[in-house]
Amino acid sequence: MSKYRVYLIDDDEAVRTALAFLLSTYGITVETFGDPQAFLTHVDEAKPGCLIVDLRMPLVSGLQLHAKLAERGIDWPTIMITGHGDVAACRRAFKAGIQDFLTKPVDGEVLVEALQQAFASFDARLEKREARQQLARLTEREREVLDMVALGWASKEIAAALNISARTIDAHRAKIADKLGTSSVAEFVRLTMAEKGPA
Repeated sequence: MSKYRVYLIDDDEAVRTALAFLLSTYGITVETFGDPQAFLTHVDEAKPGCLIVDLRMPLVSGLQLHAKLAERGIDWPTIMITGHGDVAACRRAFKAGIQDFLTKPVDGEVLVEALQQAFASFDARLEKREARQQLARLTEREREVLDMVALGWASKEIAAALNISARTIDAHRAKIADKLGTSSVAEFVRLTMAEKGPA
C-alpha cells in the first residue's frame, strides 16, 4: 500500500499486536516498540516512516517523544492514540504538529484512513524539500525569470518588465532549463507550487 513503513510505539503489548496485525492485512509494513526509549535508540533518518504513538506511556509520553524527534530534526507524520483522550490533550497534540488524534479502541478503517493522509502529507513534504533543493541552484535573477515564466509570461514581457533584452531572458531560460533538467513550463509551475507546499 505504501513505500513508507509505520512505527508503532505503545507500552500495551496487546494493542501493539492487534494493530500490527490489522495494518499488515492492508499491506503496511509495521515495526513495533514497547517504549519510546527503544524507538529513539533504533530510529534511522534514512528509513522514514509514519508514527503511531500512544499518548500516555511511563517515563516518556507520546508528546515528549514527538518533541525529542523534532530536536533531532525528524519531522515524520504522527498519529497519536490514547485511551484517555480529552479536549486539552487533543489541543496540545495538534499544537505540537500531530497529524491526527484517535481514541482507543482504535477503529481499523479510521486508522488506515489517517495513515493514508499521513502518507500523502509525507509525499508533499518530500516534494517540497526536493523542489527547494532544485530551485536553490538558481541565481536570484534566474529565479525571478522562472517565477514569471511559471506565471505564464512570455520572454518579451519578462524582458520589458525587467528592462533587459529578450535575448538575455532567453539565455536565462536556457540556464534555468540546464540547472533544473527541464524546459517544461508545466514542470516550472509544479516546482514553484511544490516549494510552497506544507511546512
